[in-house]
Amino acid sequence: MRNPAVESARSSPPVADESVFPTNGLPPDLIPPAKPSSAAAEGKTKAGDKAGSATDKVDTRPDRDTTAAGDDAPSTKPGAKASSKTNAADGTKTHAAPTAKSGSAKPATQDPAKASDTKTGTKTGTKDAPETDADKDKNDSTPEGDGKDTGKGDEKTDQEPPSGKPTRRRKPKLPTTRPPGAPPDPWTAFAETSERAPGRIKRATRSLGRALIHEYALVIYGSLLLAVLLTWPTLRYPLHTFPQDIWDPSRQAWQVSWAGHILITEPARLWQSNAFFPEAYSYAFGSSLLGYAPAGMIGSGPLAAVLRYNILYVLAHALLAIGGYALIRQLGAGRTGAIVGAVAFAYAPWRLAQEGHLDIISAGGIPLALAMLARGHGWSMRYGFRPGRRHAGWATMGWLVATWQLTLGFSLGLPFAYVLAVLIVVVGFAVLVRRLRRRSPRPVLGWRLLVTDLLGVLIFAGVGLLIALPYLRVPDTGPAGTEIRFFSAPLRSLLIGPAESRIWGAPHAVPRQSLGWPAEMALLPGFVLYALALVGLVFSVWRMWQRLLLLVAVVVSVILTVGTTFFEGRWTYLPLFGHLPASFGVRIPGRMMLWVTLLLAVLAAGAVAEFVRRAEHLAAHRVPPWPGPWLRLATLVPLLLVLVETWNATAHPVVPEQPAAMRTLTGPMLVLPTTALTDQTVMLWSTSRFQEVANGSGGFAPQRQSELRRSVATFPDVASIEYLRQRRIGTVLLLRAEVVGTPWERSGDVPVETLGIRREDLDDNSVVFYLN
Repeated sequence: MRNPAVESARSSPPVADESVFPTNGLPPDLIPPAKPSSAAAEGKTKAGDKAGSATDKVDTRPDRDTTAAGDDAPSTKPGAKASSKTNAADGTKTHAAPTAKSGSAKPATQDPAKASDTKTGTKTGTKDAPETDADKDKNDSTPEGDGKDTGKGDEKTDQEPPSGKPTRRRKPKLPTTRPPGAPPDPWTAFAETSERAPGRIKRATRSLGRALIHEYALVIYGSLLLAVLLTWPTLRYPLHTFPQDIWDPSRQAWQVSWAGHILITEPARLWQSNAFFPEAYSYAFGSSLLGYAPAGMIGSGPLAAVLRYNILYVLAHALLAIGGYALIRQLGAGRTGAIVGAVAFAYAPWRLAQEGHLDIISAGGIPLALAMLARGHGWSMRYGFRPGRRHAGWATMGWLVATWQLTLGFSLGLPFAYVLAVLIVVVGFAVLVRRLRRRSPRPVLGWRLLVTDLLGVLIFAGVGLLIALPYLRVPDTGPAGTEIRFFSAPLRSLLIGPAESRIWGAPHAVPRQSLGWPAEMALLPGFVLYALALVGLVFSVWRMWQRLLLLVAVVVSVILTVGTTFFEGRWTYLPLFGHLPASFGVRIPGRMMLWVTLLLAVLAAGAVAEFVRRAEHLAAHRVPPWPGPWLRLATLVPLLLVLVETWNATAHPVVPEQPAAMRTLTGPMLVLPTTALTDQTVMLWSTSRFQEVANGSGGFAPQRQSELRRSVATFPDVASIEYLRQRRIGTVLLLRAEVVGTPWERSGDVPVETLGIRREDLDDNSVVFYLN
């Protein structure tokens, strides 16, 4: 059965749609070929309705023009729009019929437009080529007739301008605002409303909440808790006991109290303390601990001084762990490795022998400052230099912390200054090389960071020079080489634990007796730390060249730690510290063990971090993909071993009670008995009134203190009284309970009428002699 529509299309010539393709009055055979429309984008078309035969099809593919010029006729393009025309006279829609294929050459007058009668279901289009998404979008946007008589022309049909490029007439945009005077739109009640921005209080609360659970906030909590536990029972009786002994802690408690008191009342007298009267610059007879002066401004008297010291003692241990964690974490180790390294650094066994020296314990600012400086310069040992992570603020904080560390004393501050100087030279050389190689058009550090570093160096050096001036003015005690040789430890001391270690104290008692000064020569950093550091040389997150560099640094630090034991120290310790006065407190080489421990902790952290990394990689293949309980426990074994080795047996003796006379008498005065140890307790008692006292002792004391003790050994007699008057001392306080077994045991009962002085018994323990 033949399809009439198809027969009509074959017999009738193509008719140009003048509404789409203007003919300008030309005959049909001279009409230029029409541009392909969107219907031709579908390829072969289907002809016929549902009743047509499957064999009754028309090949509607565009014919190739076989004119003499040999050019191809315009081919069907996907996405072209269908062209249709509505007859205004009879309301019927006329479709352009394609020209049948023939072997003869004919002008390309075919109109490739195809129509789709959506009402009758007749489709015209390509048979093989599928319709793409782009064709669908374009066809959907093309308005078509619905087969009804509209009585109007096809106003929505795209027109082809003379240039041959089809244009699309866009729909006008809907208004976004209502006209004036119109009632409000009731649908606005269902519109979405933007969430109200949080206020300042809510934002501050959220920021505070995030800060309280930050990684370093958790590190601070853990470090404080660990410091309380590992220094227990320091805070059990914080008003009445000192850790290790009562001598050095008493003097350092007085130092903190004096700094806080004098900076409030009379800052110009800072270095002219009330002790060691009438010596000048007497505050420079030991590590200054000026960095703790703000704490000394709170409270007064011996009880407040003891409480303040114990709190600072615990906080110093916490700062050691915080600084160690921050540095190792900044270098690139994981959290577990950083925790192990920080604990091993903060609570190494050799530190237990230094628990009575607050200036030696207060070393946490060193790794913390290095971590902040590395963070500010965008450098990490594991990831290298990252310019995008530079931050001048962190560098500023690093220099401030470094300066604060220097104010605590030169015993650790001066070696720290040497390390900073070496780092500045290395960084400067690296920046110069990087700049010459032109690896980056941008500055390596940037002008802000350069200015920050310049100001930081100037402030650090300036503060150090200001503090050093009083130390340079005090008299020296003797040749530096002799004292350094006395305190230089043998190499085997790095394997001997102190008596305060509960694990290694008793087992190492015999080898410890072979040391000349065990308190400063028992330098064991921990056998667990040694083992982890050795593993870190072959199994670590650090690169091989970095491990070798750390090993070289450890060796150099050990050479400096043993002082003159290594080739008499001629090219090691003596050139660096032998020319400085004794007041700087750098004549004990064993305190360089700080740097050995820190470098070993970095090596150990690298090994633990690599072990944890591989454990996590192994756990990633499990179902569920997280470590099992035994694997989790295995990652904590190094930490548990380190904690066991830090178990201490530090004593906490009771501080002697302050005599009532020390709260009422004024100076200048002398308290008997006077010895190198008891004078430190007298200095603590003087924190109630800070009256001038001739007593004084510490890590460094002038030779006149020995002369004073020899001259008053026969007090009261004419010679001793005359000597005290020459030193402008007008009052002598004798404590009966303290003079038992001393040369002054019977001085309180000697008649004084013929000596020109007056004696007064204040109570059963206190006897006062007035020399004027």
